[in-house]
Amino acid sequence: MSLMETFQMALKNIWGSKMRTFLTMLGIIIGVCAVIVIVGLGNGMQGYIEDSFADMGTDSLTVMILGRGSSRSVSEEQMYEMAEENSEYLKQISPTVSMSGSLKIGSDTVSSTSITGVSEDYFSMKGYEVAQGRGLQYTDMANRKKVCVIGQYLNMAYFGGNAVGQTLKVGGTTFTIVGVMAAETDDLEEGGTDDCLFVPYSTAARLSFTGTISSYTVTVQNTDYISEAKTLVENELYKVFADDDAYNVSSMAEMVEEMNSMVNMIIYILAGIAAISLVVGGIGIMNIMLVSVTERTREIGIRKALGAKEGAIMRQFVIEAATTSALGGVLGIALGYGLSAVATTVIANVMPDTPITVSPSLGAVLLAFGVSTGIGVIFGYLPAKKAALLNPIDALRYD
Repeated sequence: MSLMETFQMALKNIWGSKMRTFLTMLGIIIGVCAVIVIVGLGNGMQGYIEDSFADMGTDSLTVMILGRGSSRSVSEEQMYEMAEENSEYLKQISPTVSMSGSLKIGSDTVSSTSITGVSEDYFSMKGYEVAQGRGLQYTDMANRKKVCVIGQYLNMAYFGGNAVGQTLKVGGTTFTIVGVMAAETDDLEEGGTDDCLFVPYSTAARLSFTGTISSYTVTVQNTDYISEAKTLVENELYKVFADDDAYNVSSMAEMVEEMNSMVNMIIYILAGIAAISLVVGGIGIMNIMLVSVTERTREIGIRKALGAKEGAIMRQFVIEAATTSALGGVLGIALGYGLSAVATTVIANVMPDTPITVSPSLGAVLLAFGVSTGIGVIFGYLPAKKAALLNPIDALRYD
């Protein structure tokens, strides 16, 4: 009997007991479906994390000068020189100074706005655009001008869309608005991405009463070499401080990798738990195949009496078990894709601000199908071996 004939016979036997076959496949269907949905959810969470951090700049390093345990210091001029001397790795640099103090616009006091001192290059480093007026310029830094660029939320909420040329106060100091940023999000809300204010870093450092700058943002030429760039900056700072505790260099890309690793670990654990259903399904297939061997004992005896070899009998039952399991895998894949689409819709409705798309990967689908088929072969082997070893005379006498 050819392989095709054996496969056709397997399909005929499966179709002859549809309900029993479906119940047998149920463990495989549930296991494959669960694995696909869980992996798809993991892919969606990774995509969401990467998109979220992309806005913060995965091509950037954050340098904090702590000075802990060292009497030495590094100036912004030295930091700029370091970037210029290592231009093959480092692209742009901007001091960043977080300002405290109340923001007053007219008679209103605003407490949610982030106020940051930055350089003229900061906007291009972050990919920000200026919708009205101008951005910060080098002369603003050099002359410590009291000018600022505000986010679109402040522009619309407090200035009616015409903020350029008007003034506001930060900690009692009056700033003139020279530019308005383009909206970063569709929803302009208090405390959101567009609720921000940028001033020259030199002005911010002076108003902070310390006069020193302890934070820098550095972009790299190529994200593929961000680890090398991070090591380079750390080595340069070590030359100045001779102390690892005096500074800290972190990269968004490394944070993304760490978070993705955590997500992957959780997904692998959940997928492993879901895969237990596949083992349960395999045991069900082995059980039903043992029953099938018992029911078809006379058939096996007749085939062996007509000259069928043990290998042909064994192949028939292994292929039948593998076909049953593979069909369960196909149904599980179809159900998994359907539930993934439903889960994406539910997440979008329940958490509209968290756009997670449950997207199963091709690798997960192929792996799930391969595992389901393999389980059929593995758990079908024992019943097939039992059928192949039946004595034809005893089989023919079986009632």
